Amino acid sequence: QVQLVESGGGLVQPGGSLGLSCAASGSIFSIYVMGWYRQAAGKQRALVADITRGGITNYADSVKGRFTISRDNSKNTVYLQMNSLKPEDTAVYYCSARGLGNSAPNSWGQGTQVTVSE
Repeated sequence: QVQLVESGGGLVQPGGSLGLSCAASGSIFSIYVMGWYRQAAGKQRALVADITRGGITNYADSVKGRFTISRDNSKNTVYLQMNSLKPEDTAVYYCSARGLGNSAPNSWGQGTQVTVSE
């Protein structure tokens, strides 16, 4: 099993920046893709960005050019740098991990709140 522990998040004004990090432990050898999803109030959880072990990234259209995902395999940690934040980025952000043979995440973090507001 994989355990994911997130840190970061909080309250930021529109146009501001915030960084999230997520450290993995446990069966880390099984992790191929790590990523971030978010769930706003009343909406379904949706992919924000993910990154393969080799560094191939994938972003939701709504965050392209504003968010950057990165990964440090030596630390088993994935990061999400969020710039030019908008109120619509407000959500609970979840770290995720999936193995090579999985089409969807099979491990989740506990979630961290990001609120973009004046």
